[in-house]
Amino acid sequence: MAEADPVRTPVPASAAEPPAPAEAPEKKPRSWRRWALMLIVPLVLLAGVFVYWQSLQGKVSTDNAYLKQDMVAVSAEVGGPIVEVMVADGDEVAAGQLLFRIDPEPYRLQLAEANAAIARAQANVTALQNAPELTGTDIEAARSDVKFAQARFERVKALREKGFSTKADYEAAEQAVVQAREAVRQAENRQREARARLATGAAVPGKNPQVAAAEAQRANAELALRRTEVHAPAAGTIAQADRLQVGQQVVPNLPVLTLVRDGSTYVEANFKETDLADMAVGQRAEVRFDAYPDVVLKGRVASIGAGTGSEFSVIPAQNATGNWVKVTQRVPVRIALEDKSPRRLIAGLSSEVTVFTDDNGAR
Repeated sequence: MAEADPVRTPVPASAAEPPAPAEAPEKKPRSWRRWALMLIVPLVLLAGVFVYWQSLQGKVSTDNAYLKQDMVAVSAEVGGPIVEVMVADGDEVAAGQLLFRIDPEPYRLQLAEANAAIARAQANVTALQNAPELTGTDIEAARSDVKFAQARFERVKALREKGFSTKADYEAAEQAVVQAREAVRQAENRQREARARLATGAAVPGKNPQVAAAEAQRANAELALRRTEVHAPAAGTIAQADRLQVGQQVVPNLPVLTLVRDGSTYVEANFKETDLADMAVGQRAEVRFDAYPDVVLKGRVASIGAGTGSEFSVIPAQNATGNWVKVTQRVPVRIALEDKSPRRLIAGLSSEVTVFTDDNGAR
């Protein structure tokens, strides 16, 4: 049996023929975007530069600034070994607080010697007041001797005139009168000298000079004894007290510790000389610290230095040579802080200072 022809399914004309390609949309020119970017980018850059420049107007800044605090070098005014220490590094002290004590025993002995000197001077004054030179008794005795010698001389003279006395007796009687009169003169001089020793001078009226000298010696000894106790000259914080040890020999006027005074904190900012044109005392300032980035303190320009840093250096620069190169100088500007810091301020901290030169300085 012959195979049957396969049945052919008619294919529609739409399926048999490939579809016609769709027409692509017409491309629009994009040149305007390129031009827009070429215009916008420079404008944005110019605007950023203008905003940055505008932000710099009316103020000057420097990071060459450091926190300063007044420091007092504490020393003893008398010498001796330290017998007691009351403070250490980092301690906060009040004004007048006892810091350390020097051995007071030698100075107590000096005070006892001064008291003895006063007693000796007072005894001398009493003795002078009761001396015969001052009372005048020796003068009266000398005057009595003059009368006796004069009477004897008159008798010898009368006998001499009658030829009953020798020349030697006459001369001896005459010499006795002269000696008696000289004794009176010497007694009067001794009385004046005694009165002079009891007299008072214009410097210490009403007081004998010997007693006054002894009392001055006692006052000096009392002062030295008081100075064996060294007190804080002001309120502050103790620093550099490594030599403050019991048994350490203290040399007068040689510092043994440093006191950082409270309430003396300020910032010394070294501005370029080109930044000073519009700066004036009293202008507002802001201070930031490298150690405390979140702390911003307000301040004021307290003073502008009278010279550049190089002028006050130990060896000032000599620019008279032929290889001189101009360098912008720095001028120290003192910034007084007006805010109380929430963090502890340590002397020497690095700071950044901004001064608003558009401020008129009025407080």
